[in-house]
Order: sequence, then C-alpha cells, then structure tokens
Amino acid sequence: MPEAETIRLAVVDDHRMLLGALSDWIPGAADDVDLCAAVASWPELLAHHEFPVDVVLLDLDLKDNLPISLKISTLNTAGVRTVLMSAYSDPAVVREALHAGALGYIVKNEPVETIVDAIRAAQAGQSFISAELEPALTDDHEGPRLSAQERRVMALYGAGEPVKAVAFKLGISEETAKSYLKRIREKYRLAGYDVGTKVALRKRAIADGILLQGD
Repeated sequence: MPEAETIRLAVVDDHRMLLGALSDWIPGAADDVDLCAAVASWPELLAHHEFPVDVVLLDLDLKDNLPISLKISTLNTAGVRTVLMSAYSDPAVVREALHAGALGYIVKNEPVETIVDAIRAAQAGQSFISAELEPALTDDHEGPRLSAQERRVMALYGAGEPVKAVAFKLGISEETAKSYLKRIREKYRLAGYDVGTKVALRKRAIADGILLQGD
C-alpha cells in the first residue's frame, strides 16, 4: 500500500501484557497500519520521538488522574485522532469522551479486526462505537449517582474480581475497596435496589451500563 495511505498509530495502555499483545496483533492484521509507538503512560506518549501520529489507541483507565477530556483535547490540538478502549461501559464516560472529540470507543474484548476497523474509521474522520456499547448509550435507566472510582470498583467486583484484586488494580488498600463497596450498596439501597450479594451487584452493574454483559 502506498506510504501516503499508511496510518501511523500509537498505542497507550498501562497493562503491559495487553500492550505487547496489541503491538503484535494490530500490525499482523493490517498492512496499512504502522505501529510507531507502544507506551504505558500518557507522558511517554507525548515525549515519544514519533509523536504526533495519525491515530492514538488510548486506554481510558491509565490511573494518572488526568481528565480524559484534557487528553483528547491535547490530541485534537496536535491533529491526532483518538480511539478509546476500556474494560467497562459507563454511559456518562462514553458520552463525555465523544463530546470531547474522541472518534472511537471500543471495549477491550473486541477482536483485533474490529480494533483495526475503529482505527481506520478514525483516520477517515468517522466515528466507531463498539456494538456492545450501544445499549448503554440508549438506555434511559438512571441508577444512583456514583463517583468514577465507585464505578471502577463496581465494574471490577461485578466482573468477578475478589476485593483484594480490585484494590490492587486500582492502587488502593483492601479496606478502602471494602469502603467503596459499602457506599455503593448503600446508594443502591436508598435508590430502591438490593445489591447485597455479588450476583445482584453484577446484574445491577450490567443493567446500568457499568459492566458489559460478556465481562
């Protein structure tokens, strides 16, 4: 394929195993994608000698406390198109990302061919949303208002992670993770929902678009 049509891609994900896998899968599945950078943090992306690229495949949850809207705005200013990837599908976060200028939003369990489609769509200036996210965007159901960290705890715990693993993945203590779960359950109780068991919490997380059905 002519060089002018090659998409210069950067991948940013702090899970190094997934980062390595994507670095292998994407070039193997798409001759028109040139993987220029595969880094584990936002500062590494900005400092990379290949930046700016055409498209950035950006992990939504880098745990760096930087607003995703700021990252997308920075990339837009540099002329870079953004495709976000995440393990969960909070409708508010999806809408915020799209409003901020992201062209793609995909879940991490998508096959590599779908990821490549999202990259190509972004390069063409077109939006691409995972099919699994559409119910979350169109569902009018309103659960209790949860903080971003509460949503992350609920998503991980609802996906089957034990409290200790939830705490480790979010960089918090086990006691703090338990406190988050207690607050989540209390908020749902006040909203008229019983999520006292892990199964009930998982079902509620799926119904509210915080957790995907397949997770």
